[in-house]
Amino acid sequence: MKPIKLIKNRSDIGAGTRGSDLGVDAIEIAAINQGSDYFNQFPFEDIKTHNESIYDKDRSTVAKRIEHVVEQCVRVSNAVQKNLKDYFPIVLSGDHSSALGTISGIKSTFPEQNVGVIWIDAHADLHSPYTSPSGNIHGMPLAAALANDNLDAKTNAVDQDTQKYWEEMKQIGYKGPKIQPENLVYFGVRDTEEAEDQQMERLSIRNYKVDEVRYRGLETCVAEALVKLSHCEVLYISFDVDSMDCDLISYGTGTPVAKGFDQYEIIAIIEQIIKTKKVVCIEIVEVNPLLDTKGNKMAETAFQVLEAVTSTLVLPIE
Repeated sequence: MKPIKLIKNRSDIGAGTRGSDLGVDAIEIAAINQGSDYFNQFPFEDIKTHNESIYDKDRSTVAKRIEHVVEQCVRVSNAVQKNLKDYFPIVLSGDHSSALGTISGIKSTFPEQNVGVIWIDAHADLHSPYTSPSGNIHGMPLAAALANDNLDAKTNAVDQDTQKYWEEMKQIGYKGPKIQPENLVYFGVRDTEEAEDQQMERLSIRNYKVDEVRYRGLETCVAEALVKLSHCEVLYISFDVDSMDCDLISYGTGTPVAKGFDQYEIIAIIEQIIKTKKVVCIEIVEVNPLLDTKGNKMAETAFQVLEAVTSTLVLPIE
């Protein structure tokens, strides 16, 4: 097990609501308030952000601030690639567009290997500028990672500048697709648009919904997912806090959705995946303390997950 390094990416320009840039600090505050010295235990790297671009006039309504999101994903990709050599990176990010940078960094480090992605989220994040109803790029990272525009479901006219930046996004770190559809598994996706549903069906992307996980058993579903990904030499876990039940936990995230997992289910899913010894990076995203109606509850819960899975990483695996 390589030593852990924290990568802090306080960018929120891919989201539709301000505030996830404060998520990393909110998690640190949660740790301090719990008397934990977690953030003194590990080296860390702060990634430069472009959050001031939120005030720029949008050049594109179908991919907002895409030129700056490209820059941010390049920074994340470079940081992940650099640190994977000597560390196990735990990436703490604002909005979920950053995951494209993380996946790109992993693929550029392991270009000859199959990268498996376990995406724990309420959303599929499979939109492209051609299909997105909002233009928020935190709903597009997997489309870029798959290099699949879903043109069969096209609803938006995309200008040449946006097309150029979108093509750049798909080429970050590694030319071409970073992952294959059969190497992507969802847990908890339950809030999608028709274009994403069509894409998930067309590409046969497996989604373990909350009800299925509880009915069939969490351990059974995770084991089945790992069999599906057994040919992948490296695994990446992306945990969006909106995968958790907003009514049970908190509304402190940009796009809260009811009827999700609780934090103990999230911990159990991640811990079982870690035991494969194939996981090379974990990312936690979308804590937004400005939207939290329960004080700092979402960050506190995210830290509970972070602390638990870190213990699994550092303890010997039987």
